[in-house]
Amino acid sequence: MAFLGNRAINRLNIHSGIMTAAASSGGAFVAAYLLKAGISVPMVLCAYALIRAGRFAVRPLVLMLGKALGLRALVMIGAVIIAVEYPVLAQTKGLDIWLLALCLITAVGESLYSTAFHAYFAALGDAEHRGHQTSAREAINGVSRTLAPIACGWGLIALGPQITFGVVAIVQLVSVIPLLGAPRGAVEAHAPGAWKAALRAAPIYVADGWMSGMGSVLWLAALFVTLRQSYAAYGGAMAAAALVGILFGLFLGRNIDRGHGARIVWITFGLVVTSYTARVLGVTPPLAVLANTIGAVVGFFYIPTLLTAAYNLSKGSPCQFRFQFVGEGAWDLGCASGCLVAAAVIWAGAPIHAAILLCFVGVAGSFLVLRRYYTGLAPALA
Repeated sequence: MAFLGNRAINRLNIHSGIMTAAASSGGAFVAAYLLKAGISVPMVLCAYALIRAGRFAVRPLVLMLGKALGLRALVMIGAVIIAVEYPVLAQTKGLDIWLLALCLITAVGESLYSTAFHAYFAALGDAEHRGHQTSAREAINGVSRTLAPIACGWGLIALGPQITFGVVAIVQLVSVIPLLGAPRGAVEAHAPGAWKAALRAAPIYVADGWMSGMGSVLWLAALFVTLRQSYAAYGGAMAAAALVGILFGLFLGRNIDRGHGARIVWITFGLVVTSYTARVLGVTPPLAVLANTIGAVVGFFYIPTLLTAAYNLSKGSPCQFRFQFVGEGAWDLGCASGCLVAAAVIWAGAPIHAAILLCFVGVAGSFLVLRRYYTGLAPALA
């Protein structure tokens, strides 16, 4: 298994697994907790849109710090700031100052972290093993997604939000330890042609951001509402989906690396359409759990397919960090606009599940862009 010979990527994947344990417990329960606190679905979507807009606004700071400190430091700082999000979440009781603080802290932490993490992974990884390495990360993350939601659901019921989210914050902090011996990940002070290369790849991120706003943020809210706002049922549904999905992880990466990416795109998006259709129809608890399980399986196909293309385009660009800087900004715009459109549609009286139909706009865009990449039609970046 030559793809495991890259020790820097192995460190990053271990970090990602621990980080995912925090995200699959505390992070996955943010929308559920806010709904339980009495905030309406449209306002929860607006809060997520504010976070994405905040991420976009602080990006100049990310570029400045990246050049000064390097990618590893940015990943670690971002992870630490995100840890602060969870105790703040526990204090949020509605449309209050804590919710605003939650949105701002999350925006800063995620902006630092996500931009640096994906650039770091692209820079340290190997193009010939990219599918394997990305799928290995998703398989490790899948273990976290199986156990963490159950633990968080139980903790919120038995221990309360302060203790539960406090533990999540500690797990989040522990995630930086594997990175202590990783390479610095220097960012070039000047990279001619980097911005032009990044802008050409921006459509990948806009489409995925729109899909995330509609198919992830909105869906998690719909799932929690459909399960009658039960933390136990919600955590169990998330864990069951991850357990099924993990079985499909490494198979996909191997086939991408063998040159079957074009075929995988058709399979992946056939599953994506099936998944979102199931979510639209998931208006009862059994159907919602089934739709969520299908979505987890799709994630193990879609994420490696998307990120193999994005990481290889990034590594082929003059500067991986600037590439990701633009890409993450484009993702923020797609996700924020998706959340706001969904909020407006639900405010106007549309059922929450019907609003998920809007995600198919992003599905079509993502399919067209990735099909061009895997069939060799994407333009050169440099």
